[in-house]
Amino acid sequence: MRTKHKVIFGNCMSMEEIPDKMCHLMITSPPYFNAPFDYDGFFKNYDSFLGMLEKFATETYRVLQDGRIAVINIDDMLVDGTKYPIIADTIKIFQKVGFRYRDKITWKKPDGYLRISKRSGVILQNPYPMYYYPDNLLESIIIFQKGKFDYRSIPEQVRELSKIDKKEFQDNKWYMTLWEITNVLPSSSLEKGIAAFPEEIPYRLIKLFSYKGEIVLDPFLGSGTTMKVAKNLGRHSIGFEIIRDLENVIRKKTGFTDLVYSENSDIFEVIERKEGKYRYVNNETLEKITLKNKK
Repeated sequence: MRTKHKVIFGNCMSMEEIPDKMCHLMITSPPYFNAPFDYDGFFKNYDSFLGMLEKFATETYRVLQDGRIAVINIDDMLVDGTKYPIIADTIKIFQKVGFRYRDKITWKKPDGYLRISKRSGVILQNPYPMYYYPDNLLESIIIFQKGKFDYRSIPEQVRELSKIDKKEFQDNKWYMTLWEITNVLPSSSLEKGIAAFPEEIPYRLIKLFSYKGEIVLDPFLGSGTTMKVAKNLGRHSIGFEIIRDLENVIRKKTGFTDLVYSENSDIFEVIERKEGKYRYVNNETLEKITLKNKK
């Protein structure tokens, strides 16, 4: 099946390129609140971070079809000694814009991923009550739904093409609210400097919450993980990203490095807004650039 994939280099707080009720599934992992760079000022404080989440949630609600699912991989964050209740606030925000809170899955990283750190090791230096600070091996996958889904709206042929492998479902324990999945390793070249989630997360979610030929949206595309998996599973995709330098990374990850297409090739399109963008100065910091053209 020929699929179409579109990357929009622009801020997802406005998804003006997408008509109302066009998408069938949203999967994303927003930047961490303590991201090491400034996204045009809306990380100046926690309230502005939540304001960003509300704007993107509102747009997600608009572009999703009725009955469809929005999934966000996010977690509480410790910044300068303060623990921020990001999960609870995200749930409230998505409910406020109209979504129904459907489920929460806990993503557990391998036990060996973290060893005793400076934070958890405080108690080794001071083995007394009140010195305990645990390291976190968990992140949350929060699932929301826009109204009720009409199961009869899907043609029988599409239902069969999209059928979930029951053995895979049972063997890998998809039925649990605890998913043990290896995280992206720091040595991964395409994710260097990017807090990407592993392919297994969108793989499961796309299979569980969308049908063949439908459109998957990722408002914080990053290195293109969601787009790659959507393409491999016979879904179309749309992604928003503000870091202009990531186009080559996205192309490599999704297999769109060859600009010569046949009439049977999957389609890759790039839209660049006439607005401020970002590029890497080095592996850790960004600077804002101004683009003169939209193409």
